[in-house]
Amino acid sequence: MPLFSKSHKNPAEIVKILKENMAILEKQEKKTDKASEEVSKSLQAMKEILCGTTDKEPPTEVVAQLAQELYNSGLLVTLIANLQLIDFEGKKDVSQIFNNILRRQIGTRSPTVEYISAHPHILFMLLKGYESPSIALRCGIMLRECIRHEPLAKIILFSEQFRDFFKYVEMSTFDIASDAFATFKVISLIPVS
Repeated sequence: MPLFSKSHKNPAEIVKILKENMAILEKQEKKTDKASEEVSKSLQAMKEILCGTTDKEPPTEVVAQLAQELYNSGLLVTLIANLQLIDFEGKKDVSQIFNNILRRQIGTRSPTVEYISAHPHILFMLLKGYESPSIALRCGIMLRECIRHEPLAKIILFSEQFRDFFKYVEMSTFDIASDAFATFKVISLIPVS
């Protein structure tokens, strides 16, 4: 084994480490620098599992195991709920991981779409992300990916929170208002059956 090679952890270990370190960040304890570093490493490891590397594709069974671990542990919700605690690169990683997991299909099924449909508060947390400038654009990216799926778009369209789009589109911060408008435009093009 090479001296400087990365240790390859399995999805369950990565999720466990990430969940533990997110809990430390949530509590705002003394060890937040180390926890923040561990969160970044874990997110990078997840991204490598989902996207593969330049020389190899990700193994389907490992991707499925990671997705299942994310659902079972509630880590997907934790990452979105605490996105503002993660560093800039980590926020980008979270949105890439989220969007990759969301696009994943098994035959004609989309397991993450089914998971989010069963947990619609995820959509509303993403929508509420427009109220926080540090995470607004990342939440917008993830929300737009969600509403490309009709079942998720319908949840937002028929909710009370849909009216919040009008507030976000009129925000004084141009980039957030533009992003909210782009999301609103995508959702308004969804055919409702």
